Amino acid sequence: MREVSLASYIDYTLLRPGCTLAEIRTLCTTAVEKGYKAVCVPPYFVAEARRWVEEKGPRVVTVVGFPHGMHLTEVKLMEARLALQMGAQELDMVINLAAYFSGEAAYVQAELRQLAELTHQHQGLLKAILETALLTPKQIEELGQWCAEAGVDFVKTSTGFAAKGAELATVRLLRAVLPPTVKVKASGGIRTPEAAWAFIEAGAERIGTSTAL
Repeated sequence: MREVSLASYIDYTLLRPGCTLAEIRTLCTTAVEKGYKAVCVPPYFVAEARRWVEEKGPRVVTVVGFPHGMHLTEVKLMEARLALQMGAQELDMVINLAAYFSGEAAYVQAELRQLAELTHQHQGLLKAILETALLTPKQIEELGQWCAEAGVDFVKTSTGFAAKGAELATVRLLRAVLPPTVKVKASGGIRTPEAAWAFIEAGAERIGTSTAL
């Protein structure tokens, strides 16, 4: 596995509140220089990021319903549509745990389906963020299955804003319960190449990190 460059797994991320256009440009420049798979930026900076990395390798990722996921589905769809129109190629969407914990399974499932359909209509990829720090293994398994049924492309562990981020056991669980067509993105607290490789070996096919590895 390590014959493949670590850079090809990295979504280089800057979602810190108050980040600036200059910082986003530095993020994009670094991603191009290091050959990272993608840059993940706030929706406000999608158009600039797409212009700076256009045809240079990295894909442009942005977030939807971030960081808590409690937006109405209609709001998430509008966010997603605008981001895709501005040049986002991948969307990391936070699922609605408020609805999930309230027993609104149909709402969560419909939202996942609608976001996946919209993203795929624009030839994009959809990653569903579970925020696994707030979930039991059984809940992680259930939500992972819903993501697969909805046609989501990736299941992502964390926003990076919860008490803890990715854990190896969680990535292994997701990889075990998801079909091969649905990939895993590990994010939150991954700051060294050694940690990144450990998550890749556990089954992650993308690594979200704000640290240049």
